[in-house]
Amino acid sequence: MLLLPALSSISTRREMHPLMRRLAMQFHVVALDWAGFGTGPRPDMRWTPAALSAFLAHALQAFGVRPYGVVAAGHAATYLLHHAAHHPGFADRLILVAPTWRGPLPTMMGGDRPFFAKLRRLIELPVLGPSLYRLNVSPFVVRRMVSGHVYSDPAWLAGERLRDKRKVMDAAGARFGSVAFVTGGLDRAASRAEILDLAGRAGAPILVVYGTETPRRSLAEMEALGRLPGVETARLARGKLALHEEFPDDVVAAMLPFLTAATRPSPAN
Repeated sequence: MLLLPALSSISTRREMHPLMRRLAMQFHVVALDWAGFGTGPRPDMRWTPAALSAFLAHALQAFGVRPYGVVAAGHAATYLLHHAAHHPGFADRLILVAPTWRGPLPTMMGGDRPFFAKLRRLIELPVLGPSLYRLNVSPFVVRRMVSGHVYSDPAWLAGERLRDKRKVMDAAGARFGSVAFVTGGLDRAASRAEILDLAGRAGAPILVVYGTETPRRSLAEMEALGRLPGVETARLARGKLALHEEFPDDVVAAMLPFLTAATRPSPAN
């Protein structure tokens, strides 16, 4: 099993560890950090969807073994669908946990805006960029983000958990991947129709897991995915966009029947 964390200012493979510990009782499980994200220093470069897709393809090749299943959270789900559509049947099961395809700013504004690209360029600048980035990940902004659409219980991210997330946000070069994600610069698809098309060509059964408390706009996209032939859904009684961190027992309970079911036909391409 391969576990792909979300793309966000606070995401690393460590967010997948609660799922990993539970799945490891039945599967050999690997989690990886996306290029441009994680806790370590990151190169000062402009990250693009093509670069992250190339990274995923390289990682899968480097593993040298075909994964039985892949679990992708948040924005990683779109990259998984994109890869699957171009390599149908590369895995037996695909699980999308609270899948998203638009960055936070495009989601809030209802689409891309020329200002988003300008903001990316500003935050990439050597002197001004780090100052602007620190405003974006200030304690006030992080609290608003967490309580608004990430965790059901805003107090969940506190103490050691919060200190770990601060290391992610404060890592050298973190601003490049972060601003690309927030402004839509890492959106692998441009529309709901494109996402549905990718899912329809994935060549493997898909399970979408999401929580009832998912923000309204993101919820509509997840429900649209769930209406496709060959896609199963598990709607949990609680959980927002980071339900895999906050409620791993619920998420794994929803996943296991899908992972252990007898082989079923793949959806038509």
